[in-house]
Amino acid sequence: MAQTKSINWTHATTLAAVAVLVGTEFVGTAWAAGWALGGLFQLDETSSRAIEVGFSLIGLALLAYFMRAAIRAEPLYN
Repeated sequence: MAQTKSINWTHATTLAAVAVLVGTEFVGTAWAAGWALGGLFQLDETSSRAIEVGFSLIGLALLAYFMRAAIRAEPLYN
């Protein structure tokens, strides 16, 4: 007989809160770094935005790796 696993809602809400907090930090820092580099090197608007978007994609990738590790530490199912 197959046993169904139930969701541990305490862990699920913790992981959701961590995703919002860490995601904001990663993407916000990446976006600010792109803006700062664009201003520092006096790049045009398009180049500056491209750097911001590129860094933001790196930030999202870091968030994905972080969340994979967080889910291993806080399993969603009992």
